Amino acid sequence: MPLVTTREMFKRAYDGGYAVGAFNVNNMEIVQGITEAAKERNAPLILQVSAGARKYAKHVYLMKLVEAAVEDTGLPIALHLDHGADFDICKNCIDGGFTSVMIDGSHLSFEDNIKVTKQVADYAHERGVVVEGELGRLAGVEDDVNVSAADSSYTDPAQAEEFVSRTGTDSLAIAIGTSHGAYKFKPGTKPQLRLDILAEIARRLPGFPIVLHGASSVIPEFVAKVNRYGGSMPDAVGVPEDMLREAARSAVCKINIDSDLRLAMTAEIREHLYEHPDHFDPRLYLTPARDAIRDMVRHKIVNVLGCDGKA
Repeated sequence: MPLVTTREMFKRAYDGGYAVGAFNVNNMEIVQGITEAAKERNAPLILQVSAGARKYAKHVYLMKLVEAAVEDTGLPIALHLDHGADFDICKNCIDGGFTSVMIDGSHLSFEDNIKVTKQVADYAHERGVVVEGELGRLAGVEDDVNVSAADSSYTDPAQAEEFVSRTGTDSLAIAIGTSHGAYKFKPGTKPQLRLDILAEIARRLPGFPIVLHGASSVIPEFVAKVNRYGGSMPDAVGVPEDMLREAARSAVCKINIDSDLRLAMTAEIREHLYEHPDHFDPRLYLTPARDAIRDMVRHKIVNVLGCDGKA
């Protein structure tokens, strides 16, 4: 089975009241852990690559890893560019075999965002590739994305309707209260997703797939484990998983997860090296790290995304 686009994947998700997980990948163990969980749960899957991942692992290596995952699992897998900064990087990924790209013009003016998103959509559609746009700005830091709380903004539903109409984008990432990175909200706060904004966007764009970025839940046990074995991460509150599940039952068809994977992997590596300081074989500490990724993704598929058995 070749790589697929998200077009049919999202149609089924919208109609079925679930979301597809979009998991960021950087190396072999992360790819294996994610795809093992998806195969076990027979779930559709989006593997996504950031600019930082392409710089770290190189485009060609990531392509081969994802192609191996398709061959190994037989699952419908889409390969997606996360937060494409401009037309050139999107074009490079389209020409290089990606089946989906995101153009992030959220930092631009409304008109300039429309212009660059339409440019990418026109180029991608001629080549059978789908496009994700973004409207509204999420606070937080993750790879090359860095937005202060003061500069963040919720998505305006009326603008979302106009944006989709004028750009031809295939899905839209919106800002309703999620946040990039692990340091999302201070302890003692009660994060709330603006599900009212989501509902209004869904009303204006019936059947149209919506995307949530910054949707890791920063599971406390992993933060605690990192700190127990030498880390110094401050406590943080992530996005409540019950709210994400509610969003997935609505118009949200793609939920991005990255920080939770990094936390799970780092926690297991720290624990292993603390308990086995004489180990120097990477296979010994990367095996439990890969298992932690698998367990995390399995949890997300079953309890958050609702895409268990939907492949």
